[in-house]
Amino acid sequence: MTNIRIDPASESDLPLILSLIKEFADYVRQSHEVAATEDILRKALFGPKRYAEVIIARLDDRPVGFAIFFHNFSTFLGKPGLYLEDLFILPEFRSQGVGKVLLKYLANLAVERGCGRFEWSVLDWNESAMGFYKRLGAVPLEDMTVFRLTGESLKRLANEQG
Repeated sequence: MTNIRIDPASESDLPLILSLIKEFADYVRQSHEVAATEDILRKALFGPKRYAEVIIARLDDRPVGFAIFFHNFSTFLGKPGLYLEDLFILPEFRSQGVGKVLLKYLANLAVERGCGRFEWSVLDWNESAMGFYKRLGAVPLEDMTVFRLTGESLKRLANEQG
């Protein structure tokens, strides 16, 4: 039986975190969108205002995956939520229980922190991930569509007069 351990990331894990982000981006066919650097991640994850947290999955002490998450807030519940931004397991270590251990860790964290919900998004084409999440009891939200402002559109709105 293999030993799966989950550890909160430390600043010394930045090269590993960036490497996993790049492998994840390759997997989801979005390598061209990675702008993160160790310095950018250091400020966001370990600076004075921490915008997200990272946990690292280790299988027999070898890093094999990670999850990046942060808190959001539900106005209807009046409680914080936990939002999973990204979860990635190296392909050669899938189907060994690592993803489930990561999600269980985050579910426990959400309960400990008094969160009213635990949410994430899945790319429409990632059928294997959707099947995995459904087997855990997660349900897709059919009545929501994610909208996003980035780059010039974000700047244009921010600078709009009136």
